Amino acid sequence: MKAINFNTTVKEDGIISLIVKRAVNLKLIEGDILSLQMDLSATHCNGTSIDFDKLLAFDDYNFAHDIFGIMDSIDRNTGKLTNCFLPRSTKH
Repeated sequence: MKAINFNTTVKEDGIISLIVKRAVNLKLIEGDILSLQMDLSATHCNGTSIDFDKLLAFDDYNFAHDIFGIMDSIDRNTGKLTNCFLPRSTKH
């Protein structure tokens, strides 16, 4: 089985940290910030490129949609999204 790619850039890592902090502040997640960091990195690096600036700028509703959708749909063995979920912040 091919290993999941988590190779985000330093800039992407910084924005991911801000996204996770916002998710915590909105109480979308509790405590397990590493899982969300890994889910976002894995999604971005394994087939569904995320526009992290766009995600961070979303209103709370669209932000929550993408965060919950990614957490619910990611296959943690491949880093790919399942259930036909496509984040609204996907790069087109």
